[in-house]
Amino acid sequence: MPAFDPVRDAALNSPVTHPSITRRATDLAVLLNSDSQGPRTPGSARPSSLSHLLSDDAMPATPNIGINKLSSPSRTIPSPDMSQPPSASLPATSSVPYNPRNRKTPAGSVLVPMTPQEMEMYKRYRGIGTQTLLAKRKRERSMSPDDLPQPSAKRHAGDVGRVVNHYNMRPEVGVKQRLRSPIIGLKNFNNWVKSVLITRFVHPILSSSTPSESSGKRGKVLDMGCGKGGDLTKWEKARVRELIGVDIADVSIEQARQRWETMRQPRFAASFAALDCYTKPLSNAFPPEKLAQPFDVVSMQFCMHYAFETVEKARCMLQNVSQWLRKGGVFVGTIPNAEYLLERLDALPPSATQLSFGNSVYSIRFEDRHPRPLFGHRYFFWLEDAVDNVPEYLVHWNNFVGLAAEYSLYPKYKEEFHQIFTEHRHHKEFESLLLRMKVVDANGESAMDEDQWEAANIYVGFVFEKR
Repeated sequence: MPAFDPVRDAALNSPVTHPSITRRATDLAVLLNSDSQGPRTPGSARPSSLSHLLSDDAMPATPNIGINKLSSPSRTIPSPDMSQPPSASLPATSSVPYNPRNRKTPAGSVLVPMTPQEMEMYKRYRGIGTQTLLAKRKRERSMSPDDLPQPSAKRHAGDVGRVVNHYNMRPEVGVKQRLRSPIIGLKNFNNWVKSVLITRFVHPILSSSTPSESSGKRGKVLDMGCGKGGDLTKWEKARVRELIGVDIADVSIEQARQRWETMRQPRFAASFAALDCYTKPLSNAFPPEKLAQPFDVVSMQFCMHYAFETVEKARCMLQNVSQWLRKGGVFVGTIPNAEYLLERLDALPPSATQLSFGNSVYSIRFEDRHPRPLFGHRYFFWLEDAVDNVPEYLVHWNNFVGLAAEYSLYPKYKEEFHQIFTEHRHHKEFESLLLRMKVVDANGESAMDEDQWEAANIYVGFVFEKR
């Protein structure tokens, strides 16, 4: 077999006919131009042949469509020269710009390098699989009650399952990435409101508690629905002695524990457990030693409304609050404003087929206008970069107050978020806090736009006292 010659091989496979070249029978041009009457020349090829399509005289009179926007319309195409290699004949270009239809992605979105911030984010990112493995990690044996095995994660059905899955699947992205949230102004404002409630109503209760001899810290806090531990810094600034955090989402609990472990020393003592506080007592998750001393404060932020799916869940929740809360202790929380949401529902035209309202930041969708039960009054809530169309339940205020009284809990304070802002914005401590928490900048300009401000005002803050 002769040695491989790339030039000879290219010539043998060339679609251009030349007297000195004997083409292979499998050449595509030969197959397309083959005829039972004998070989054809380029000039006599049938109109549908490849040779005819490649030849100059077969080109239509209309302009060719090319991808080069800068090509000259006066450019001429030389006729093929059989004395030159096939590459000497250049293809035609056109002045018609490349303009594809039905483009799936923007022209500039392909292969865009990641920014340094994105690279840093993905170095620390933990996907769903990693989170699940972390949640199932076995803890080391210890004689300390704080290190007792946690209840195993269970499957949840129905609306509860949707809520649990939603919060378990939300990644912990870190502080830097959270600052890039499109609703960072709204999140900062909500945190400011919680800080106002804690400073005004919780700090006095903690200061009246017996201080620890070793650290001087005071008070014991139960954070029901603690999520990923977003309020740990607030409790650290309140100088609490001990905190117990519970949440139905087991992955969130593991992330809260990890966040606490990375806090600077000396930190307050803390215990965490995955528990559905609306169907199970706290004693199912914590040993008697942990619950022997009552709590000074119980906090439920943006989560209590899930308990109002049924009267049984609402009662179980209130039992967990009241049973372990000392007399004179406070129950502080934030919930959607049922009265405001129903006003928006009633404002929809009678002909509306979709019972929804909102803006670019949030949306709320009811299933029916009526009936309006005291428990199980469901709607679906979406909040950009936070909540993905999760089922929630209205907390009818008067019904809540009446039920809480059966558990020795009585209202001490209740205001809508915009009223809390109006009431405390010029207070010396809270005004400076607005700046530190980046709710406003140095010029007093808000980080929230109008849509975020509207979304913030669907909530109310409350404080109850145990008597």
